[in-house]
Amino acid sequence: MTEVKSPEVPAPPAAVPDELTEEPGRWGRLRPFLPLVALAVALILPYSTLHLPGIFEGALNSPGTLQLLAVCLVFGGLAAGYDLLFGRTGMLSFGHALYFAAGVYGTDILITRVGLPLWQAAPLAIVGGTILAGLLGAVALRTVGIAFAMVTLAFAQVGAILVARDFGGLTGGEEGLPLDVAGLPEGLVGVANTVNLYWLALAYLVVVVFVVHRVSGSPTGRVLAGLRDDERRIGVLGLDPYRFKLVAFTLAGGLAAAGGVVYCLIVGGASPHITSSELTLSLLVMVVLGGPGTRWGPVLGGILYMYLDHRLVSFGTSDAVNALPAFLSRPLSQPLFVLGTVFILAVYFFPGGLASLAPRLSLLRDSLRLGTRRQG
Repeated sequence: MTEVKSPEVPAPPAAVPDELTEEPGRWGRLRPFLPLVALAVALILPYSTLHLPGIFEGALNSPGTLQLLAVCLVFGGLAAGYDLLFGRTGMLSFGHALYFAAGVYGTDILITRVGLPLWQAAPLAIVGGTILAGLLGAVALRTVGIAFAMVTLAFAQVGAILVARDFGGLTGGEEGLPLDVAGLPEGLVGVANTVNLYWLALAYLVVVVFVVHRVSGSPTGRVLAGLRDDERRIGVLGLDPYRFKLVAFTLAGGLAAAGGVVYCLIVGGASPHITSSELTLSLLVMVVLGGPGTRWGPVLGGILYMYLDHRLVSFGTSDAVNALPAFLSRPLSQPLFVLGTVFILAVYFFPGGLASLAPRLSLLRDSLRLGTRRQG
């Protein structure tokens, strides 16, 4: 006897509890405007006389505070550019500081040694840093994995040695090279014009974020994401992984060189510490702290890291730390110890970086709301 089967009817989708459903018109509508709000705050900040004791030494519009914020913005953009390599393409480079140093020293040498004005020196330094990244990347990308990281580190070490040895009498050696302000516009010279350097740093950050986001959302960005997840699959699809990785490497180097130009103007010269591999390791920490491969994580990580790096020096010598017992005051007086502790705690409690903080808080809020309603 033939068994008659009833037609299968697909099960209806599971209903979402009302207490876990996001109410319309709240966070979902406000979230896209948060970057604009942050930009608006950054734009009006130099006009504020607000003083935040313990956070900044002076008022928000004081030259010292604006210079610190400008450095933080530059490294926020630098971290976002490095994330194009590490977080979005999966390439671990230990030599990214070389292209940043190319922008710093290139600008300084062209202005101080050659005598070019800023409007000529800056584009030449950026183009030179981009070409350098393209040439060295063409060699380094013949390797993969840890070999690629070591090759980039070797190139960076060569650059650091050339700078420290005062190659051609151009770099100033271990003493560094002060910037000749005669080749700069008047609006970028003097303490009173620190606000203009702040605007320049903010403009650099906006440009880097715009470029990285446009590349990430383009077909090239989707290929880069595919290279990060499975490079072999990209090759099977008929695309050349080497070519796309070289584009990302060169673009990231050019963005780093542009940041070097801005940094040179902010600090008023070049010093050999920017050529060290420690700077690249700091960039890696910034990206991991903020959240690699996320939209705003590397920017937040770069800004927070540089702020702590500068402010922890004052914290270590404060009266509050000196008044503590020796077994506490000694480690707390070391900025690297405090910064390392903060990084370890952040990675332990927020493995996805600062970018994962909002989803985690949202999940905790929903859990608390659900528990409260059930008890009620």
